[in-house]
Amino acid sequence: MCFAREGGRASVPGMATYDDVARIAAGLAEVGEGERRGGRAWAVAGQDFAWERPFTKADVKRFRAADPPVEAPAGPILAIACADLAEKDAVLAQGVPGVFDTQHFRGYPAYLVALERVSDEDLRTALQDGWAAKAPDRLLP
Repeated sequence: MCFAREGGRASVPGMATYDDVARIAAGLAEVGEGERRGGRAWAVAGQDFAWERPFTKADVKRFRAADPPVEAPAGPILAIACADLAEKDAVLAQGVPGVFDTQHFRGYPAYLVALERVSDEDLRTALQDGWAAKAPDRLLP
């Protein structure tokens, strides 16, 4: 995954929404929108590649318990699948604003995106890469 940068920083003109996620996902081949644990999810070939992932009370508590304490992201949060943990590590190492991990997701090939902090271009890239991680070979370029 390669996130776009302007002068070494992502530009965030406005907060993305789940409707923006739906619009971007709809532009990818054979994507369907469904539900996962009461929230919206986007899938290709029956495999979820992105889903709403609101913070739980346990998530907020873990952020506050960090040393030093960290403020939990506010606003909508999206989970995006990766091909494997190596890809996840590479994504997280880029330090893109809004892209992060939680204790709950450690060891799981997916990461989180705070929609209020991610740029439109970085969101689009993340969704495309999540789609590619789950899409069948016949759909890949």
